[in-house]
Amino acid sequence: MNVGLTLGKFAPLHKGHQFLIETALSEMDEVVIVIYDCPETTDVPLNVRSQWLRDLYPGVHVIEAWDGPTEVGDTPEIRNRHEDYILDRLRIGGVTHFYSSEFYGEHMSRALRAVNRLVDRERAAVPISGTAVRQSPFAFREYLDPRVYRDLVTNVVFLGAPSTGKTTLACRMAQEYQTVWMPEYGREYWEKHQVERRLSLDQLAQIAEGHREREEDLLYRADRYLFTDTNATTTYLFSRHYHGAATDRLVARAAEAAARYDVVFVCDTDIPYEDTWDRSGDVSRQAFQKHVIADLIVRKIPFFPVRGDLDARVRRVKQVLDKHHKYRNLVSGIE
Repeated sequence: MNVGLTLGKFAPLHKGHQFLIETALSEMDEVVIVIYDCPETTDVPLNVRSQWLRDLYPGVHVIEAWDGPTEVGDTPEIRNRHEDYILDRLRIGGVTHFYSSEFYGEHMSRALRAVNRLVDRERAAVPISGTAVRQSPFAFREYLDPRVYRDLVTNVVFLGAPSTGKTTLACRMAQEYQTVWMPEYGREYWEKHQVERRLSLDQLAQIAEGHREREEDLLYRADRYLFTDTNATTTYLFSRHYHGAATDRLVARAAEAAARYDVVFVCDTDIPYEDTWDRSGDVSRQAFQKHVIADLIVRKIPFFPVRGDLDARVRRVKQVLDKHHKYRNLVSGIE
C-alpha cells in the first residue's frame, strides 16, 4: 500500500491545502493528515479545523495534534521536535510518501524514510498563502471552500416577541456592515399556510428546517456578519404556546440553535406595539417576551438586550460587535 502523510495547521483550510490533499488522494491508497493546535496563529479551534477536513474528505484519516510542536523554522532543534513528535509521540509508521509544499518536506520525508512529494512549491496552481487568507479571509473568499467560509462568518441573531423591531434592526445592521441578512422565514410560511391564524405541529417544524436551510445559504454569501431575524427557539416557543407540545424535529432544531449563533440580541418591548391582524395584542407580546428570555436563561445562552429607538439600538449592536471576536470567549465587560 502507498500511504501518504501531510501535516499542518490549516488555519484556515484553503484551496492550496486542498490541491495538495487532493493530489495525495489521487496518488495514494491511504492518506493521513496531522493537524496541529495553534492558538498563537488562529482563534479557530483545532476541532473546528479538523472537522473541515473530515467533512470535505471523509476517506482521510485525520489526527488532531493537541500537544504537537508549533514552532516554525529550519533549525536542528525545531526539526528534531517535529520528527520526534510524529515518530515517537504519535508513532505514525508505514508512510511511503510525505506530502508538502514547504521546506520541511525534505527532513520529514527523510525521517519517515518516505518519498519527498513536493506539490506546487511555487504556488503556481493556487497562488495564495495561509498568511494572506488569515489576514483577510473575506477578501480572499474565492480561495475558501463554502464549508470553511461559513465558519468564519459571525452569525448574529435578533430575538424577541412579535413587534419588537427585530426585522427592522436586522435589515438596518446589514446595511451598516454592507452584508446580507436573514428575514424571518416563519412569517413568509405562515402567510401562505395558516388556517385561522394557526399552523400544525408538523408545519412549525417545517418552518425551523426551512429557516435553517435559507440561513445556511446566506452564510456563504455574507461578508463578516450575517444578521438573522429570529431562529428555531422562537418557533419552538410558538409551538409550545399554541399546542402545548413540539415535535422531536423542532426540539432538535431548537437545541441546535443554542450553539449556532455567535452573538444573541433580545429586542425589548419598549417600542410601540404594531397591532396588525396577524398578531395577538400587546398583552400577549409582553408574556411571550418573558418566555423568550426565560428560554435563553434555561439554555444558558448569553444575550444582550437592545432598547430605545432604532438609532440607539444600532449603536448598541455596534458597541457589542466592536468588542466581539469569533472563537474567542464571548465579549465581556460590556455594560
